Amino acid sequence: RSYASPMKHYRTGWISDVHLGTKGSKAGQLITFLRDTEFEKLYLVGDLIDIWALRRGIYWPQEHNDVIQKLLRKGRKGTEIIYIIGNHDEFLAAFHGHYASVELRKNAIHTTADGRKILVIHGHELDTVVQNLGWLAHLGDIGYVLLMRCNGLVNFFRRLFGLGHWSLSAYVKAEVKNVVSFIGKFEESIVRFARDHSVDAVLCGHIHTPAVREIEGITYYNCGDWVESLTAMVEHFDGRIELLNFGLNQPEAQRTEILEEPLLATS
Repeated sequence: RSYASPMKHYRTGWISDVHLGTKGSKAGQLITFLRDTEFEKLYLVGDLIDIWALRRGIYWPQEHNDVIQKLLRKGRKGTEIIYIIGNHDEFLAAFHGHYASVELRKNAIHTTADGRKILVIHGHELDTVVQNLGWLAHLGDIGYVLLMRCNGLVNFFRRLFGLGHWSLSAYVKAEVKNVVSFIGKFEESIVRFARDHSVDAVLCGHIHTPAVREIEGITYYNCGDWVESLTAMVEHFDGRIELLNFGLNQPEAQRTEILEEPLLATS
């Protein structure tokens, strides 16, 4: 089914953590979203391609190719595409600059239609595990992959009993207190980092946890991912920013307006 039909037009869009090259990537749903939406500017907020996973073994179905082709086609038709480099696609860090319709950058400052400045970063820069214990980050990534595979087994049996999709990995993240504490500290670190750039807001991905909240006078946006949450952030032409949720556990496309209740409590 079409998640955003008829065609929706936005001033800006942000998507993060698609993790092409992994079996967990919901490339098909992303293609539907890209088909039904148009942007003047589109930010790819890191980890579009998962090089960590591809180093362990090649997995690249046609749908993953189709995502790349769809993005490049949008660029050719006039969408300005800015690729913010993450940690799973860190090999691109040596290639900053313009490549046809795509610009590769470490970060960016986006100015909304109503004049607010948003720092756009992937977020791994403030993740102490990624920065200081790279081996542990890779080990955690392998554990995450195993958890995602358990998702498939759990949902196979749920379908047998006529039940809907349920994300085991998202449940574990929400329930494990250490994970919740990490997310809270991550968000606070991101906001402190943003304050040094004299901006009104910061937008990132990395932790696969979509959110919109005020922290110490700075608006924190996380556009989520296309593995678990299937979310994107968009800017309307009046500057209003909205979080769109296309999660498999949602009966229809759900929209979370700016500054509604947080999607995950941090206490």
